[in-house]
Amino acid sequence: MSNENLFIAAFVYLLSAVISLTLFKRLGLSSVLGYLVAGMLIGPFGLGFIGEEGQDVMHFAEFGVVMMLFLIGLELRPSLLWKLRGPILGLGGGQVLLTTLAIMAVSLITGLSWQMALAIGMTLSLSSTAIVLQSLQEKGQTKESGGQGAFCVLLFQDIAVIPMLALMPLLVTLQPSGGDGHGDGHASSGNAIQAWLSHQPGWVNTMMVLAAVALIILAGRCLFRPILKTVAQTGIREAFVALSLVMVIGIALLMSSLGVSAALGTFLAGVVLADSEYRHELEADIEPFKGLLLAIFFIAVGASIDFALIAGRPVVVAAVVLGLMVLKAGILFGLGTWAKLILDQRLLFSLSLAQGSEFAFVLLGFALTAGVLSVEVSQILIASVALTMALTPLVMLLEEKVLRVRFGTKPADQRKDDELDEDAPVILAGVGRFGNFIARILLARKIPVTVIDSDADHVEFLRKFGIKTFYGDVSRHDLLESAGASRAQLLIVAIDDEERITNLLETAKKHFPNLKILVRALARNHQFDLINAGVEQVVHQHSGSAIHLAELALRELGYRSHLAARIASAFARHDDEAAREIAPLWREEKQHISRMRLRMDELEAQFETEKVLMPEADKAWANEDLRNDTASGNYSDIVPKE
Repeated sequence: MSNENLFIAAFVYLLSAVISLTLFKRLGLSSVLGYLVAGMLIGPFGLGFIGEEGQDVMHFAEFGVVMMLFLIGLELRPSLLWKLRGPILGLGGGQVLLTTLAIMAVSLITGLSWQMALAIGMTLSLSSTAIVLQSLQEKGQTKESGGQGAFCVLLFQDIAVIPMLALMPLLVTLQPSGGDGHGDGHASSGNAIQAWLSHQPGWVNTMMVLAAVALIILAGRCLFRPILKTVAQTGIREAFVALSLVMVIGIALLMSSLGVSAALGTFLAGVVLADSEYRHELEADIEPFKGLLLAIFFIAVGASIDFALIAGRPVVVAAVVLGLMVLKAGILFGLGTWAKLILDQRLLFSLSLAQGSEFAFVLLGFALTAGVLSVEVSQILIASVALTMALTPLVMLLEEKVLRVRFGTKPADQRKDDELDEDAPVILAGVGRFGNFIARILLARKIPVTVIDSDADHVEFLRKFGIKTFYGDVSRHDLLESAGASRAQLLIVAIDDEERITNLLETAKKHFPNLKILVRALARNHQFDLINAGVEQVVHQHSGSAIHLAELALRELGYRSHLAARIASAFARHDDEAAREIAPLWREEKQHISRMRLRMDELEAQFETEKVLMPEADKAWANEDLRNDTASGNYSDIVPKE
């Protein structure tokens, strides 16, 4: 493709994405459906704005799926994977196995060889991770039990792609006449490694894939984190973004060189880095690229639908499309019943996963070049899978607007959804000399906290003490979103930069209005600015320690602990009230000084009028002093004189 044609194609794709997304969102429809329709219209079988370069764009846009799997992996901490092992193996394993066997049986009935039938069964057993997750997130259904079940199935399917790809070369060796397809093996890709593998036994390819998986896991634990730390220490965001892309692209190249889905490699890397302190920053940096590439991917899928083939074999294609969706939905509905999902959640679970997968294009292409499938069969299946993906947003719209209304569970019958995620109720921004006290107190009370700091050395140091801290600039909206701000109850701001505090507060108030905010003020003037900005809970960074030190001073000067505490508490209340009263006036120096003097006089008068100085009878409440005096044998202050 020439540079001019590349720019024209990029312009057409991006303009289509903008128009379709805006239009379909205004209509209240899925963005995925909008992208697919846009692809059908501009594609070679529609208006013809794009043509033969569609396949090149598809390969490029598939990288969006790769990034999406990396981000999914980042969300799946090993502990969460272990917690989900039951639904993953039960629902996911059951779905893949039963669907593969059912489709294989149908294929055998049509007269295909068992090798072709098995390849088709494995390929069509998978569902579209990109479409399902995107649609569930848009509709806010990821936390529903049906949505969580769908996620577990998708996760198992993504993992199952590895053995499926490894099995394809073995199937061609079992073909009675060398295969029904017309592929020429791995060597057709021009990749040196694949060319070498094409002359090796099938088990060699399998061992190479397993070795690559082990290498990714080892690198994630021993190599990626030190490199991320080194780059983070530069403080240059562009360098961190570039490193994030280098990691994803590098892993994708490694897996692709072995003829294996690149998405699975990046998924494993994401899982390994799920406990990393850089997880949220990685999510925020890659998310924009993922969203854009996925939009192009869906448009390319729509453009790839061969309407000429469909028109030439309408009965066959319709039978494959409807048969696949009905068969998968029926099997999934049965599994949902076995999992004891309520009716509307079973419908969501079964209908959301009833389509083919983007991985089907990879598997079908792999099976074709390996000689397992014929060109005619591959083309029919590719067109059918693309149609099922295009129909999925409509099916999910039917489930939401019609079936859920008709068969939905009444509020009285609803049970609480299982909590499978571990989103913390508190986000602590900044955990330096001030914030670490807050983190330790909350964690000591077993209150989960998402701690974020922009100092890589500080993050690494705190994690050595068991304080789970993440690296990133929390003033960014995308990072706040990935940290769970839309679900958290409280944001505590302990950053030591006034400008970043201001940016963070503006972002939090705009995008997360229900999030309660507590802020540390760096100076008295900063405290006044925060109060004037409408922040309700503001604490001067030195007030607590200064008041506590004054309380200790009073005790050293002979005041009982109870009395000293009451004085300190009274002063703290007075100081907060004074700050809020003076805040609107602080830029007017004369009024500010005059008001401050008046408040100081009021404080002295308050101590007198409220009789803060504890009378002798109140000494009985000073338990700590009583214990100290008793232990030392000094009873002069507690034994009444005759």
